[in-house]
Amino acid sequence: MIAFPPLFHEPRPVLAGRPSRDKRDASTAFTALRSASVAAVSARVMTTPPPAAERSLVRAIGTWALAAGIINVTVGGGIFRLPADVAAALGPAAPVAYVVCAIAMGLIVLCFAEAGSRVSLTGGPYAYVELAFGPYIGFLTGVLLWLLGTTAVAAVSTVFATNAAKLFPVFEQPAMRAILLIASFATVATINILGVRQGSRLNGIATVAKLLPLVLLVLAGVFFIDPANLAIERTPAAGDVTRASIVLIFAFSGIESALLPSGEVKDPARSVPRAVFVAMLAITVLYIALQLVAQGVLGDALATSTTPLADAAGAVLGPWGRILLLAAVVISTFGYLSGMTLAVPRALFAFGRDGYLPRAVATVHPRYHTPHVSIALQSTLACALAITSAFGPLAIIANVAALLVYFACSVAAWQLRRRDVRAGGIPFRVPGAAIVPVLSCAMIVGLLSSITPGEWRILVLVLALASVVFVVTRRRRAAVAAPTA
Repeated sequence: MIAFPPLFHEPRPVLAGRPSRDKRDASTAFTALRSASVAAVSARVMTTPPPAAERSLVRAIGTWALAAGIINVTVGGGIFRLPADVAAALGPAAPVAYVVCAIAMGLIVLCFAEAGSRVSLTGGPYAYVELAFGPYIGFLTGVLLWLLGTTAVAAVSTVFATNAAKLFPVFEQPAMRAILLIASFATVATINILGVRQGSRLNGIATVAKLLPLVLLVLAGVFFIDPANLAIERTPAAGDVTRASIVLIFAFSGIESALLPSGEVKDPARSVPRAVFVAMLAITVLYIALQLVAQGVLGDALATSTTPLADAAGAVLGPWGRILLLAAVVISTFGYLSGMTLAVPRALFAFGRDGYLPRAVATVHPRYHTPHVSIALQSTLACALAITSAFGPLAIIANVAALLVYFACSVAAWQLRRRDVRAGGIPFRVPGAAIVPVLSCAMIVGLLSSITPGEWRILVLVLALASVVFVVTRRRRAAVAAPTA
């Protein structure tokens, strides 16, 4: 996913066939595009036209295709679990946390929209940050995105295993749970090693499998809500709201991936802002509706449920409804696992290609033209985390990484506007441009205030190690770059 000077504009390595752009399957096309190895941007690019490698990309993604892709990536396994965690912290006042997250993400999206309209080159958040602040900060942003993807995959995998165990109780045993996770990661790794097209087919199935049951639950559940279960008896403390919101950010993460294929978006100055706003509105309405239905149907039992939406579906639709939701969770989380296994290993591939990791990590399979070594390494690491950790801690780490990336992008949006960077297209002017990045950063700092020292320690350690890697690999990276200089 990340590349750095002087390899900014080299053509993409051939990992597999070009992803499909069939407009009839927008989310599959988006996920396939998202998985491609991303070339970052040079700080020298200001008002000059995009380089030839970027101009060669086909701008085939429109507003609705991009919005569908955002929704597909954002509505993942987290929402099947998080209503219980938020209810445990806030009770019937849980929707307050959704509103806080929606406001925060709305401000963040405004910054993303402007940055995306100013930088039409493929690369997304790390491209914006690299262009604004240079290769070192861009590299750290790329590392944070890799950490976000790794811990998010592990967290969602625990949701997959928990719901699979409800369908097949044999997987309640720790040893059998571990075997299930190992087999699942081995399966998706093999599928993705065989090629991008094979991996992307799962994502279209997963999209339908997760969205239809959720919509059905909302439409049917509104008739079973007990108003007494939604009565707010006390105003939640600010600290409780911020802690619940930091957990809930996990359900909103995914906006950043919308801008990865921005070099392939038609008229990005218009399409990117419209797509992110349409997607954010749809996602927020869906999430609040699901929380209200689950709280209104289950009441106090919601806070202790490990499968909250499935339990709500059981109360609303009967046993078949519970089975339907459990099956939907298993299918959609497995699809998410497959899609992220298609995307996240490309970070390790790029790190190996550009000299940050051993060259062997960037090995491409001679037959399938996929980065099989990086896929195997990434899948092994994520599987180990899923087996040894729980959803909560993994989600927190992913959320902190995401918020740090969002903070960097918010500042980058201000910096790109200040320098009037125009790397393609007419810049989208953020309403209240002078204050939006400030408000976005303030919201992020407020959310991060609830992070414990132990949670910060992990992030600091990762960034410290990344800084050491950046310094000690300078000579190797120069040697890698020399043939292309």
